[in-house]
Amino acid sequence: MVPEPVAGHPTRSDRRTRTRRSRRAGVAALAAVLAIGLSACASDPVSESFLNGENTGYVAADGAIVEIAESDRGEPVEFGGVTETGETFDSADIAGQVTVVNFWYAGCAPCRLEADALEDVWQEYEGEGVSFIGINTRDQADTAITSSKDWGVTYPSLIDVNTAEAKLAFAEVTPIAATPTTLVLDKQGRVAARIIGPIDGTSILSTLVKDALAESS
Repeated sequence: MVPEPVAGHPTRSDRRTRTRRSRRAGVAALAAVLAIGLSACASDPVSESFLNGENTGYVAADGAIVEIAESDRGEPVEFGGVTETGETFDSADIAGQVTVVNFWYAGCAPCRLEADALEDVWQEYEGEGVSFIGINTRDQADTAITSSKDWGVTYPSLIDVNTAEAKLAFAEVTPIAATPTTLVLDKQGRVAARIIGPIDGTSILSTLVKDALAESS
């Protein structure tokens, strides 16, 4: 004889049903968390390919690194904006210097991984006629400040998400089709070199900066 269930006490069937429901709810919650965590990079092709184990992204057919001969460079790029700390920046303020411009944003995984190398090259050439400026294309100031602090980056960044003025200024002379992209400007403010995707260590960028410094004004 099977005993009748006591009122107010769950049967084995009830417990199994609740367990299945609990497991389904847990799986759904985990999926939601993963979706939120990946959404920051999923919309960016370079970050997406990087997280998938690929090292490609938007790499030009002629390679990820392009050095432009002096005779082939376009017009000087005039750009400016407001930094993450609220200071006004104008490229005229650094006229005559070699300038490294890095396009980035906080949710970009390759941007985070290249930050140490960028900072190392900045420290190597600081005070030697070289300027570094980031252009944050997606974040507001507070997010940019937090990321720069966490990544150990000490040079300033323009907050370009609201106007895209800085990015558009460069787009007139060189394609900015991927994030990150790093540009080296010569002493006249012309694009002398372009690195599409994350930089691999310090040696290449350091050499590009050194070459630009060695050029006559």
